[in-house]
Amino acid sequence: MRLVLQKQEKLLDKQINKIMKLEVLRFSSQSDSTLGLLFDVTDGRKFLCFTIEDEARETKIKGETRIPQGTYKLKLRKEGGYHNRYVKKYGSMHKGMIHVQDVPNFTYILWHTGNTDEHTMGCLLFGDTSQQNISKSGFIGASTEAYKRVYPSIAEAIERNGEAEVTYIDFDEGIIHG
Repeated sequence: MRLVLQKQEKLLDKQINKIMKLEVLRFSSQSDSTLGLLFDVTDGRKFLCFTIEDEARETKIKGETRIPQGTYKLKLRKEGGYHNRYVKKYGSMHKGMIHVQDVPNFTYILWHTGNTDEHTMGCLLFGDTSQQNISKSGFIGASTEAYKRVYPSIAEAIERNGEAEVTYIDFDEGIIHG
C-alpha cells in the first residue's frame, strides 16, 4: 500500500510541476496584422483564445513586426509601465506581464489586451472573437474577457515552475487569401 501511495505522489508531483506548453498558430498574415489561435498543448490540445500581432516582414521595423516563428520561454515581468497599469487594473489577479524571452532582435515582447495591430507594438494580444484581416484591418474583440480567462492559468504555471514555453507556428506561409 505504501509503495502505491509513493507512486501516486510521484505521478501527482510530475503533473503539478510539468512545464506548461503553449502554441500560437498563425493562420492569416496580411499587410497590417497577423491573426492566430492560442492553444495549451501541455496535455493534448486545448483552444484558449484568438490572437493578433503585427504583420510578418523581411526587415524588422520596431513596433511593427511580429516575432519569428520558434520556441521561446515565458516568464513574468514584474516591472515597467504595462505591469504597473495591470496591477491597478486587475489587482491580485495580476502576477506580472507574460514576457517572451530571448527573441533574436526583439525586446519586451509581452502578452496583453488590445484589439488591433495598433495596440501590439510587436506583442501578442488575446481576444474571444476575431474578424478577418483580408479585406479589413484585423480585429479581435472581448480582449479583456479573454485575458481574464486565459492569463491566470499561464501566470500560475510560470510562478509554479519558473517558466512556461510557447511555440509560434507560421501556418500562414503560402496561403492565398481572397
